[in-house]
Amino acid sequence: MDYGHPLQLGVALDHPEAAELAVAAEDAGLDLVIPQAPAGPSEQESPDPAAPGELDPWTLLSWVAGRTERVALAAPALSSPYPAVLARAAASLDLLSRGRLSLVLGTPEHASSVDRLTALEETVDVVRGIWSASPTGFSYRGDHHVLDGAARGPAPAHNIAIWLAGSGEVLDLVARTADGWSTSPADLRDGNAAIDSAASAVGRDPREIRRMVTWDRADSTRLLTGGTADAVAELAARVVEDGAASLVLSVDAALLARFVALAPELREAVATERAARGTVVGTMRSSAVRAARRPGIDYDGLPAALAREAVEPGDAPYATVRSTYLRGGRPGLVLRPADPDEVVEALAFARVQDVPLSVRSGGHGISGRSTNDGGIVIDLSRLNRIDVLNEATRLVRVEPGARWGEVAAHIGPLGWAISSGDFGGVGAGGLATAGGIGFLGRAHGLTIDRVRAVEMVLADGSRVRADAETNPDLFWAARGAGFTMGIATAFEIEAAPVGDVGFAQLIFDASDTADFLVRWAAVVQAAPRELTSFLTIGAPRDGQVVAQTMTVIDSADPERIVELLQPMATIAPLLGQAVQVVPYQAVVQAPPAMQYSEGEPVTRSGLLAHVTPEFAAGAERLIRSRRSFFFQIRALGGATADVAPEATAFAHRWANFSVVAFGANRGHLDAAWDQLGPFEGSYLSFETDPRPERLPEAFPPATLARLREVKRRYDPDNVFRDNTPIAR
Repeated sequence: MDYGHPLQLGVALDHPEAAELAVAAEDAGLDLVIPQAPAGPSEQESPDPAAPGELDPWTLLSWVAGRTERVALAAPALSSPYPAVLARAAASLDLLSRGRLSLVLGTPEHASSVDRLTALEETVDVVRGIWSASPTGFSYRGDHHVLDGAARGPAPAHNIAIWLAGSGEVLDLVARTADGWSTSPADLRDGNAAIDSAASAVGRDPREIRRMVTWDRADSTRLLTGGTADAVAELAARVVEDGAASLVLSVDAALLARFVALAPELREAVATERAARGTVVGTMRSSAVRAARRPGIDYDGLPAALAREAVEPGDAPYATVRSTYLRGGRPGLVLRPADPDEVVEALAFARVQDVPLSVRSGGHGISGRSTNDGGIVIDLSRLNRIDVLNEATRLVRVEPGARWGEVAAHIGPLGWAISSGDFGGVGAGGLATAGGIGFLGRAHGLTIDRVRAVEMVLADGSRVRADAETNPDLFWAARGAGFTMGIATAFEIEAAPVGDVGFAQLIFDASDTADFLVRWAAVVQAAPRELTSFLTIGAPRDGQVVAQTMTVIDSADPERIVELLQPMATIAPLLGQAVQVVPYQAVVQAPPAMQYSEGEPVTRSGLLAHVTPEFAAGAERLIRSRRSFFFQIRALGGATADVAPEATAFAHRWANFSVVAFGANRGHLDAAWDQLGPFEGSYLSFETDPRPERLPEAFPPATLARLREVKRRYDPDNVFRDNTPIAR
């Protein structure tokens, strides 16, 4: 009756120094710690407030989580009249402990004996419903628990296993819904038989359900103070004969030392017997997870190094990784490698699956190409280190999953900055391969203009470095079209010397929209390059058009800031203003958590040399048509134009402005947008239009021809085709 689950040796923390015991257990290589559940009133021998039975186990477990780093944590036989609160507490602790928590639930004491099983089942339903984080609320109507649009989340870091403790009728519920069963040695064998029969009857494989056995203090003392051979034989038999895989002993410091001493022999005995019997050791995903899998992906063939952090559609964290900041997705698998070697493994696995492949860094993803439907996403968010390589040259190494707000916070105290868009939640990988039109653009150029080297994983799995001397053709392509050449795993970027900056938010009545656009653009284009301004206009309200400008001035001198802002402040009636002198990192702060959406906005992108009256009139028609709910113009020029067009794959160095419009309907937005053009250039990170005529807008003929030549050399099989299909 060995189910083949990996062996897990754990201790119940039945001692006043429970946290110290947990640390010692982790240091000794044990796998699991679980606080002792509170004793009932009749079982308490003394009212000593230092006794572990007097400590709240959840608080103790939180303290233990903060004192340990690796050991798994189990919350003991919790019963709560408020399962939504329990779910949020468990998910929060799982996130803080980096995916180490399991939840052991018992029949709730607040319900009558007749109703306890129903109450326990409802608790499981509510807890899992809250964990399934999404923007939509969670409603549930049971006999004991009613929720009406309750906020979901947070999603836990991994699928928190729900163990049920008990016997009798609880076993049927274990078979139907639980991830594990917690019991005593006396009940193990008969309980397993009942669970296996009931699980098979409802279509579950009994191997989905892990079995945990806990010995009380008396039996733990008997086992650990007797002969080692006898203890090993008894404990091993519980695994290979009776199906237990998590063995938990109640210990104090002396017993813990004895358990640690016999653990290697116990592990060897179990492994030897399993090898002799041909037992396949592994963890089976639950039937609910397997049922949500998408076709075309060999889930069971996923390399072990990637499996623990991979997220499938049936997993609790799926809602937090399937979508991006602006659009919904339904990928079949999200891989989250932790280093370049795991990126190589992820790419090798993805290449042999007949499904789409997307690569994601920070998840902002305006273009929508960092998620998909039914395919694989290689999510680089765990590659997020930021290191200063050389203070003298201001050289910084940034991994693709680092968000620009985090980069700014890291290097800001040194008096440095890297121009990086207008939102701190954007990942480095997407911006530093495509361009990077940011708040410091006119002063210091595009993000790619400061990149000095790129580390990449190519389509064939090789890891390469590209810089001015090594693979210079790849280095050229990586700055502007890196997303179609490989997966960037790190960038070396020369930061600019930037102290505090002026940051101005001006709000205008732009009802005379065409005239406003022309006047604003003229002021920006004539301004010294230390000024960079972005202009945003939403849909009209009651006939009034309101425009907001966000302007950064690379100067900490208040008089200089006011001097440069004054021409802009007079172009139209001001409705509001805020001007500050702040560190650059205060302008591009990263949000505390990744953001995701269920929407499907469409966008159009174009580049302009000048905002002409003709363009401005067309833009006003577009804005007033309400076919665009968000219209933005970003200033380029200045230092951006200092770079030769042929120096990088972003060749549009003539452009002074980038234009983007968001809409809800592709046909409506395209019809209005196409009347503005034709544009001589576009910025692909802001473009969702898949029509082939967009490609020559993004890359002029000579640039596109060179890109195709480099593409044939480094990605002849066109593996990286989801973003922009530059291959013929």
